[in-house]
Amino acid sequence: MTTNQLAGRKEWLALVALAVPPLLVAIDITVLYFAVPSIAADLKPTSTQQLWIIDIYGFVLAGMLLTMGNLGDLFGRRRTLMIGCTIFGLASLGSAFATSPEMLIVCRAVQGLGGAALMPSSLALLPVIFTDDKQRRTAITVFSLAISAGAGFGPVLSGVLLNNFWWGSIFLINAPIIAILLIAMPFLVPAFRLPRDQVGQFDWLSALLSLVAVLSVIWGVKELAINGVEAVPLGAVVGGLVLAVIFVVRQRHLTHPMIDPKLFRTRGFLPVLTVSATGFFLVIGFSVFTTQFLMEVIGLRPLPAALWSMASPVISGSLVPVAMGMVDKVKPAYLMASGFLLAAIGFGIMTQVTADSGIFLVVSGIVGIGVGTALLFALLTDMAVAISPPRQVGAVSALTKTLQEFGGALGLAIFGTIGAAIYRNYLGTRIDGVPAEAVRAARQTMGGAVAVTQSLAPDAARALLAVAREAFAKATSLTAILGIVIALVSAVLLVTRLSHVTYTKEGEEVLPGPVTPEVPTAI
Repeated sequence: MTTNQLAGRKEWLALVALAVPPLLVAIDITVLYFAVPSIAADLKPTSTQQLWIIDIYGFVLAGMLLTMGNLGDLFGRRRTLMIGCTIFGLASLGSAFATSPEMLIVCRAVQGLGGAALMPSSLALLPVIFTDDKQRRTAITVFSLAISAGAGFGPVLSGVLLNNFWWGSIFLINAPIIAILLIAMPFLVPAFRLPRDQVGQFDWLSALLSLVAVLSVIWGVKELAINGVEAVPLGAVVGGLVLAVIFVVRQRHLTHPMIDPKLFRTRGFLPVLTVSATGFFLVIGFSVFTTQFLMEVIGLRPLPAALWSMASPVISGSLVPVAMGMVDKVKPAYLMASGFLLAAIGFGIMTQVTADSGIFLVVSGIVGIGVGTALLFALLTDMAVAISPPRQVGAVSALTKTLQEFGGALGLAIFGTIGAAIYRNYLGTRIDGVPAEAVRAARQTMGGAVAVTQSLAPDAARALLAVAREAFAKATSLTAILGIVIALVSAVLLVTRLSHVTYTKEGEEVLPGPVTPEVPTAI
C-alpha cells in the first residue's frame, strides 16, 4: 500500500472538505440535547413524537450505512458524497422550518439518510487521495477527530444558537456549509469509481435485509432499556438478529457481495469490529451519566456543562496525533490497548464521585474516557481502511460505523438499565417530609426528581434533591465499575489478537495473514 507519492496542498484541502461532512453528521446527533424544550413548546409534539424526533435520525443513519457504503463503491464515491450532501442540506432546511412534529420527524429521517451517504463515502476516499501510509494515517486521524469533536461540539453549538436565535437555527446552520462544500468538492475531491466488473449489480434484497436487521435490533435494544423486557421490542431484537444471519448467509452465495465473507476469515478482522463496537459501548453508554451529573448533580446550566464537556475533544486533538505518529515504533495494538487503559482510569475516577464532588474530579473522569476512546477510534479506523480491498473500502467502513452505532445503542441500554436500578434502589420509596407521589415521580429519572422539586415546599424540595443527587452519584460510581471491566477486557483482547499488526520503520505495513486476490492481509 505504500508509495512514494506524497500529497500536496490540494490533497490537504480535500481532506478539509471530506472531514466537514462527518463533523456535521456527528453534530446533528447531539445538537438536539438542549433544543427539545423549545421544540416541544413550539410544535407541541406528543411524548411518542418527541422520542421519534430525537431517535429517528440515528436510527436511519445506522440502518442505511451499509447500503450507502455499497452504493458509493458502485456509483462513485464523490458522486454519492455530493448526493448525500444535497439530501442532508435540504433536509436541514426542512427541519429548520418544520411547522409540525410530523414534518420534523420526516425531515430528521431524511437527514439520517443523507448522513449515511456522507460517512462511508468520505472515509473511503481518503486512501484514494493519500497513498502514502504516514500521510494516510494523518488524514484518518483528522477525520476521526472531526467525528469526535462534532459529537462534543453539538451541545455547545446548540446552547450558543438557542441563546440568540430560535430552535430552527441549529439545523439552518448546516445549509451554507453544505452549499460551500458542493461548490468546492468537484475541484478538490477526485471522482473515484471502481470498474463495473469489480462491484457487479446493486443487490436490493441484501440492502433491505441489512436495513431491517439494524433498525430492528437498535430500536429493540433502546425500547428494552427504557421500558424493560416486553414482547414487541424483544421480538424485534430476535427478528433483527435472524435477518442479520440471513444477510450473512446470502453474502456467501453472491458473486459481488455487499460485504465479502472472506474478510471474516482474515486474521483479526472480527476483533477489529468487536473492539470498535466496544469503544462506542463505553463512551456513548456512559455519557448518559456524565451529562446529567454535570447539570443535575453539580448544577451547571446547559451551556457551561457543554463547554466543560469540550475538554475531552480539545485534549484529544493534541494527544491523538502524537500517538498516531508512534505506530512506526510501537505496535498499534499496544497503542490501542493504552487507549482502553486510559479509559479504564477515567472510569476509575468516576467510581470516586459523590454528590459533593467538584467539577474537576468529574471532568477528569470524562477526559480519561473520552481521550482514551478517541485514540482507539483513530487507530481502528486506519486498520479498517488497511484491511479493505479497494472495491470494499466503503462497505467495510460502513460496517464498522454500523457496529459502532449498535455498540452505542447497546451501551445506552445496559449502562442505563443498571444505573436506573441502582438509582431507584438508593432513592428508596419514602423520604421524610416529602409526599409519596413526589418520591414516585423522582424514582423515574434524575431529571424527573429535579422537575418535581419545582412544585414542592422549599424544605421538601431540598430533602428530595439531596437524596436524589446522592442516589444518582451512587449509580454513576457503581456503574463505572462495569466500564473498568469492559475496558480492561478489551485491552487484553487487543494485545492477544491484534499484536501481529506492525509498521516498519520505513512506514511499510507488515500485514500477516492469508494472501488471496481479494482479501488483503492487513489483519
